[in-house]
Amino acid sequence: MKKIAAFLILLAALFSCGKKEEKAQFRIGLSMDTLKEERWQKDRDFFVEAAEKLGAQVLVQSANSDDARQVAQCENLLSEGVDVLVIVPHNGKIMASVVESAHKQNLKVLAYDRIINDCDLDYYISFDNVRVGELQSQYLVERAPKGNYVLIGGAPTDYNAILFRQGQMNILRPYIDRGDIKIVADQWATDWLPINALKHTENALTMNQNKVEAIVASNDGTAGGSIQALEEQKLAGKVIVSGQDAELAACQRILNGTQAMTVYKPIKPLAEKAAEITLKIIKGEPISEADHVVNNGRKDVPSILLPPIAVDKSNLNETVIKDGFQKLEEVYKNVPKEQWPMAANN
Repeated sequence: MKKIAAFLILLAALFSCGKKEEKAQFRIGLSMDTLKEERWQKDRDFFVEAAEKLGAQVLVQSANSDDARQVAQCENLLSEGVDVLVIVPHNGKIMASVVESAHKQNLKVLAYDRIINDCDLDYYISFDNVRVGELQSQYLVERAPKGNYVLIGGAPTDYNAILFRQGQMNILRPYIDRGDIKIVADQWATDWLPINALKHTENALTMNQNKVEAIVASNDGTAGGSIQALEEQKLAGKVIVSGQDAELAACQRILNGTQAMTVYKPIKPLAEKAAEITLKIIKGEPISEADHVVNNGRKDVPSILLPPIAVDKSNLNETVIKDGFQKLEEVYKNVPKEQWPMAANN
């Protein structure tokens, strides 16, 4: 009887080992430009959580906006035996070499939120970034249809920054051609750093004797830098400023009136969809969601593009807060409690 029991235990152990091998995780290499900004921390967390639920292990690397480091980190991920690469590139052109390296190992690459240029990129997932720029400019021209405008773009190495500017100009061009709007400064904030936006805005204000009606800031970080410059001239809240990413500080500024709007890109659906697509890529399944194409300079890349949402004080609660992207008590931290939404006071 003891021999039979021992045999059954051994058999169960062997069966258990077999099941573990069957459930061996897929390995995803996630290469991120930076984790300095709140937005990218959320992308990482949502992506990792979604991928793990689908049975994958995610190896995350952040390059701190260093091109050479990002290339080296991707090559290292490839050497560690990942099944696919997901890349948020700092420089879309530089990372083309990584796509070539991955293809030499018969691995595919998904560009996440920023496209990789001039290569045989497999897939791209992002928001409609031209539409982001259109939403920013449309909001501002409806409130300041005439006057001096300052354009603060993002990192010139980020192709998304170019797309945002394209969308911004789609709306601004007719106003400029009519002579209603004058672009008095057009600058790019290297690495999306707020300090660069601050300096550009200070210069624009000085050169134009503070006569500026609107600042088209391409994200919330650059908006924050521009607003700091406005505060120094006691113009915060008088000059309307756009943004993007629905960062906590930006949501707080929207409530206190120093930032007019932000463009909310629901990151959780983006990250979850990216994780789902990544697993399909590994398994060789068709990507039916890739119903758009974006040209990267070499090819029309099969793309998944999600719609962005313009957010201001009027719909902040129904979008950013309702989705759980930001917490109500943190967004309203500097607002008297009696002015909080009714639901929060019950």
